[in-house]
Amino acid sequence: MTDEADFEAVVAAVGERIDPGDRERERMREAVDALVERVDDALDDLPVEADAMQVGSTARGTWISGDRDIDLFVRFSADLDREQLERYGLEVGHAVLPEGREEYAEHPYVTGEYDGFDVDLVPCYRLDAATDIRSAVDRTPFHNDYLQARLDADLAGEVRLFKQFLKGIGAYGSDLRTRGFSGYLTELLVLEHGGFRETVEAAADWHPPVRFDPEDHGRETFEDPLVVIDPTDPERNVAAVCSADNVARLQHHARDLLADPREGRFFPEPTNPLSPEGVCDHVRRRETTPVAVRFDAPDVVEDQLYPQLRKSLSGVRDGLDRRGFDVLRATAFADVSAVLFAELEVPDRPAVERHEGPPVHVRDHAEGFFRKYEDDPDVYGPFVDGDRYAVERDREFASAPEFLRSDALFDVALGVHVESALGDGYDVLVGEEVAELADEFGVELARYFDPRP
Repeated sequence: MTDEADFEAVVAAVGERIDPGDRERERMREAVDALVERVDDALDDLPVEADAMQVGSTARGTWISGDRDIDLFVRFSADLDREQLERYGLEVGHAVLPEGREEYAEHPYVTGEYDGFDVDLVPCYRLDAATDIRSAVDRTPFHNDYLQARLDADLAGEVRLFKQFLKGIGAYGSDLRTRGFSGYLTELLVLEHGGFRETVEAAADWHPPVRFDPEDHGRETFEDPLVVIDPTDPERNVAAVCSADNVARLQHHARDLLADPREGRFFPEPTNPLSPEGVCDHVRRRETTPVAVRFDAPDVVEDQLYPQLRKSLSGVRDGLDRRGFDVLRATAFADVSAVLFAELEVPDRPAVERHEGPPVHVRDHAEGFFRKYEDDPDVYGPFVDGDRYAVERDREFASAPEFLRSDALFDVALGVHVESALGDGYDVLVGEEVAELADEFGVELARYFDPRP
């Protein structure tokens, strides 16, 4: 077989595994029809006009076998004020999904289960153009219309392949934990290139920043590594949430798939959790000093939590680096607990540190520096070193754990909910003590100590 034949054989086998069968499609249609009928009945009891619209991958035929998500949008007149839209939207949601619960994006909606399917019932405005939107969800019907007019059954199959590939490499999902490729972005990229293979071939050669403008709007510039101008809204980059890491991850795995096509790239084996003993083995082998700040995870949704964890991790890493505790690598993870984890090349520093003053010829500043330290019994100096004054003074923190356990931790940039959680108390684990984390975060630690693209 040729390399091309190998590739086609693999994607054909993957397609058989992920394409919904006839019975699965029929069950989906039956569930959607029944839900729309419920929506229509609920709307009959309201004093306003509205309609139901199925959106998302199940509406466009790009859903992967086994996915159980149905997204229904209830479109209300643009004349309705926001408070009325929210009230009527929840009334319809609870009428359609009596056992459902309220969630909140930019405004509340009802989510629940029907006949084994996970259903989101979201109110929005019926508008003439996506540029008239009042909240982000108002764009979705326009996305749906745009893609339904352009995706046929063959292209939908190509989209499914690309989605499964992105899932397999851990880059699928626009949530702020993953910061990967959304379903809409995935569909637009396949539509742009004409197929799955064409998309991965193009991605393998990308030189970020990469820009696509499907409708040639040509009006907005963005600084993201991947830019796909929303064909329905020229002021929006569909790929804005996609991190540089995930763009690079796609490129790496695209090249790998093209060089060695195999189903395992689409369906990787699950990561085996690392045991406490395994963590200790890595710590001893690496001869670094890992430190971990462990605290109760804030009770917020993941799209709030993970940006705050990243901000806090960056602040802690900067605080460690500025104090000379060179950070080799750092990460954050959360479940019941949350952890800011850093691996240090230098865990301890001397009791004194060098502090340079201005050049001696900068008279006013130099004299001020000299006067500040000349009678200080706790410093060495001031003395002249080259063309400037310097002193050697007591270091504020001679060890990284000392810094992490001090109030100075709260002087670094922290997410607001993380800072509040830390204020309620936290543990600092040092060296082999981080093995305690393996019971809760064995998979995360396994990925940390065996990093792959």
